Amino acid sequence: MTDSYLLTLLHMRLLIGFLGERTQCEWWPTAFYDASSKPFLEPAFSKTSHLAQYHGVLEAARRLHDEHLSVGSYHLFRLPEEIEQDLHAAVQSNEGDELSSQTPQSKGAALDVLARLTGTGCMLRVGPTAVGSVKDLYSTDTLKAIAATYLSAFTQDAKTYPYLLG
Repeated sequence: MTDSYLLTLLHMRLLIGFLGERTQCEWWPTAFYDASSKPFLEPAFSKTSHLAQYHGVLEAARRLHDEHLSVGSYHLFRLPEEIEQDLHAAVQSNEGDELSSQTPQSKGAALDVLARLTGTGCMLRVGPTAVGSVKDLYSTDTLKAIAATYLSAFTQDAKTYPYLLG
């Protein structure tokens, strides 16, 4: 898997993770990317607070998606193990650290960045939404479809769970 592809996946996780938090679209009850979380996290995670934010949001999003999807399906927050390992390494890299520090500070800004990742529009689909199979994960069209599905849901105040068949 190429570095740019991994960074795009990571960027999508960060954006959608931010947008799903309670102060933006309230899909999960976390506030890891709120300004108030840094003073809370830094005493315990002085050098890795961005990793704590990322993994906190990742787990919240993973749980919500897993509750709505069948076992054996993959989604942005639960990918095949080798990709998860690559993403973990990417988030700890200089590029991942840079992406984490660039997470938009407002819902509007995050939606604008997500819109640039979509390439095209998408009709709203509520609930579980198949966007392909896991073998299609390496396609930029698949990433655009995932981004477009989330963008549509966030802008129309609905919840959708794009997934890939195993």
